[in-house]
Amino acid sequence: MLAALVASLRSELAESQAALAQAVEELAQARERIDALEARLRQTPRNSSRPPSSEGLDKPPPRRSLRKKTGRKPGGQDGHDGSTLAQVARPDREVRHEPGCCGRCGAGLAGRPVTGVERRQVFDLPDVAVTVTEHQLIERVCRCGQRTKGMATSGAEAPVQYGPRIAAIIIYLYAGQFLSKDRTAQALAELFGIPLSSGTVAGITARAAGRLDGFLERVRDNIAAAEVAGFDETGFRVDGRLHWVHCARTGKYTLFMVHPKRGRQAMEAMGILPSFAGIAVHDAWAPYDTYAGPDHQLCCAHALRELQAVTDAAPPGQWCWATQAAEALTMMQDLVREAIGQGRDAIDPAALAAQVHLYRSAALAGASQTAARSGTLMKKHNALARRLLDL
Repeated sequence: MLAALVASLRSELAESQAALAQAVEELAQARERIDALEARLRQTPRNSSRPPSSEGLDKPPPRRSLRKKTGRKPGGQDGHDGSTLAQVARPDREVRHEPGCCGRCGAGLAGRPVTGVERRQVFDLPDVAVTVTEHQLIERVCRCGQRTKGMATSGAEAPVQYGPRIAAIIIYLYAGQFLSKDRTAQALAELFGIPLSSGTVAGITARAAGRLDGFLERVRDNIAAAEVAGFDETGFRVDGRLHWVHCARTGKYTLFMVHPKRGRQAMEAMGILPSFAGIAVHDAWAPYDTYAGPDHQLCCAHALRELQAVTDAAPPGQWCWATQAAEALTMMQDLVREAIGQGRDAIDPAALAAQVHLYRSAALAGASQTAARSGTLMKKHNALARRLLDL
């Protein structure tokens, strides 16, 4: 009887231990899922790739900048060539304002010597009014009976149409300043008294695009030949379905392409990365790394957003490796901007070395703290730390 009781108790103990182990595992999984869900809830355009429009009207107050105080006063610095309104040597029109009479005795001053001229210049636009030019195609009959009509100049193909200057303003407001078709039409109507419809705006823009023979190819070739180019992709709805806007850009050129795919198939269709041999700056998404031709660099803006997400997930009041890495990265960007602003070819080596040390030590600490990679969130943070070390 005693042996049977011991065996029964051992069996129950084993079952209890197995149930406890299963409960502990389920609890760990639940905690991991809770951490991942809380991280998703904390996502904003400041710490993820979410667009600013996703915040709606519930935008929080602006977050304090990661940049440290430099001690310099705001605005342009000493030695910096500023741009401000300045008088011109030859104005388009001069208006003389003569004194009526002497300020002391009241005598008239007509014909008296001029002792000084104070110049004040007002910059303004002339009155703008639309002019209508009528092109009359004269037809004459020859002695032989043949009728011949004159040819209209380019830009006068239809009985009534808008001229190239109005078309240029429409395209500038619609494509250059990103106004909607309706607001572009409204602006032309209010500024110049020109009656326009949104369909006219779309038609003029489409015709202008059709005349850009070879332009896209030249932009594509110039980006592909650049020393440094940035690449990115973002979701976009087309007829209710998810597509992707792919972007390739340099300091001078920007090329957009909408494609139903996000990965390598779309990158091949864009036609830049297959022949690009410079430095490709991107968000380290895996398909970019399949191109062996360029050198790859993580986009600083993406890195700072990911580091901010790690900082947001850290316990309040504790030192966080991501915060130090972000501050060092931001300071390095400031050093570059300062050198460019002062016309220097290189950054102060000591200042750069100090920030690189802070940056790398923070990334090493992050890789060490997350080395266990227990859970989706820790795996993500570990991958970020190791990616920062590879920069």
